[in-house]
Amino acid sequence: MGNGTPIGRVRGLGSAKSGTDHWLVQRFTAVGNLLLVGFFVVSILLLPDLSYGTVSEWIARPVPATAMALLVLSVFWHARLGLQVMIEDYVHESGNYFAAITALNLAAFGGAAFGVFSILRLAFGGAA
Repeated sequence: MGNGTPIGRVRGLGSAKSGTDHWLVQRFTAVGNLLLVGFFVVSILLLPDLSYGTVSEWIARPVPATAMALLVLSVFWHARLGLQVMIEDYVHESGNYFAAITALNLAAFGGAAFGVFSILRLAFGGAA
């Protein structure tokens, strides 16, 4: 018939049939962030100095540029997922909810786009 207790079915309680994918992606981005930040820290520590020229030369190489672009995307995605849960938990009016989620999406996608653009500009030798 159904899952849960009879009173739970009457009240509409039970599995919402979603949320597992959100939880899983949150964990995957956390692991990705950990690995990519580790790569970033080790790479920076191995540089001879931290001058603009040295770091620009480092990020112009394909592997560091790709890793840093992935880091930016993963960090913004992870932050967006976490803030979305907070908004879902604490914003209850539909108009405010819509506005908060819209602002969150614009900020996350805009920040990620700006970060990736900046990395690509450095990687392809844009103006200093």
